[in-house]
Amino acid sequence: MAVLKQAKDASRRWVIRQMVKLLPRLTMDNMETMISLGQKLLKNPEYIETAESLKRYIREGHPAVKVVEKVLYDLSPEARFRTIYNLFIRGLLYGTTYREEIVEDLGFRPPLFFVISPTMRCNLKCYGCYSGEYEQDYGLSTELLDRVFTEAEELGMAFITVSGGEPFIRKDLLDLFENHKEMMFQVYTNGTLIDEEMAKRLAKMGNVAPMISVEGFEQITDERRGKGHYKKIMKAMDYLREEGVLFGASVCQTRKNYLEVSSEEFADLMAEKGVFLIWHFQYIPIGREPDLSLMLTPEMRDTIRRRLRYIRNNWPFFICDFWNDGPYVDGCIAGGREYFHINANGDVEPCVFVHFAVDNIKEKSLKEALNSEFFRDIRAHQPWSENPLCPCMIIDNPHCLRDMVKRHRPIPTHVGAEKIVNELAPYLDEYAQNYHKIAHKAWNEEYAEEYGRYL
Repeated sequence: MAVLKQAKDASRRWVIRQMVKLLPRLTMDNMETMISLGQKLLKNPEYIETAESLKRYIREGHPAVKVVEKVLYDLSPEARFRTIYNLFIRGLLYGTTYREEIVEDLGFRPPLFFVISPTMRCNLKCYGCYSGEYEQDYGLSTELLDRVFTEAEELGMAFITVSGGEPFIRKDLLDLFENHKEMMFQVYTNGTLIDEEMAKRLAKMGNVAPMISVEGFEQITDERRGKGHYKKIMKAMDYLREEGVLFGASVCQTRKNYLEVSSEEFADLMAEKGVFLIWHFQYIPIGREPDLSLMLTPEMRDTIRRRLRYIRNNWPFFICDFWNDGPYVDGCIAGGREYFHINANGDVEPCVFVHFAVDNIKEKSLKEALNSEFFRDIRAHQPWSENPLCPCMIIDNPHCLRDMVKRHRPIPTHVGAEKIVNELAPYLDEYAQNYHKIAHKAWNEEYAEEYGRYL
């Protein structure tokens, strides 16, 4: 096990071995024992307290515990092992401490994870999708991907998100994921290439978690993705659930679907299908022809924030609301603070939605790219706002992105990328001003007491 080679401290190696021994017989009855062992791998008091909270949730029967039960009882044996070992033991427990310990050698703390897009090719054409703005012929070689994954492991990372394009178009990826069996790969996919045979293979591999894009119910999903698409992905979810694969859904929030995807009825459907988590992303006006009519208004954004908080506390899956969950991660995580993006041309971008770069992974190592002046400056200025509900340098604090682009002069990574900092500036400034007013009130009423800080 790679983690045992990294763990130079004998006591940590002992803890890891004890956790691995416990894994095959892990149940909810001895889950607190597992978490207590994991706490011995942590140094940061904040993370230790988070582990204590998890133990308290288990004792109190919090809805989030249902997800833990699903991991224990609904996954295939290999998926169960890889989810707990790769993601939690390697990535979150030991990995967190290891990444903090190598700060002195590197000059920065490696992030928790990153997103990589091996290809921009896709078998669909969905309106509002940023992937269509890139050259479709771009693609990262198998050898380059292998090198990047290896470098990530050496930096203490155990979790990689794979995007695109449609990743499963690349026939080499599953073999590559299998070769890096101690990494956990979350794959954003349209779901059309997942059949029973693929589901069986993923269950045997255990370290791949597909996140299937869905727009809501059948009508609106087929409107954006093509007639018959909804039925295809519902079947794909059935295959994954039946084979015991960790999987979830990915939602792009727009003015057309924001109420539908935050409804109790949609939550019921996702629970019935067996998802473990749902990622929510707002439509962001990036690319050659951004469509502002799809972007949520500040009022809509606040509405879906409140509705998803309710769903999170009452349904048996995790909700990750990328823009509205700033309070849980202390604002923006881009620029390598906790994540970054490598596109299909190899450009190293601060964020999946910030299409500017100063480095290319074909010419630089991960360490070099993460330590660029561009990324260091971004990290030095985070958080962008005193209100964690306004974390983003694109839509919440657009002057910050413009300032970074002006200072470092990164290259736009596709035609039209620069529109976000020039043509759209007046619109985004007005949006940000209006949203800050709403978010200020929301913070003081809903979060300030818990976090001990009023604005």
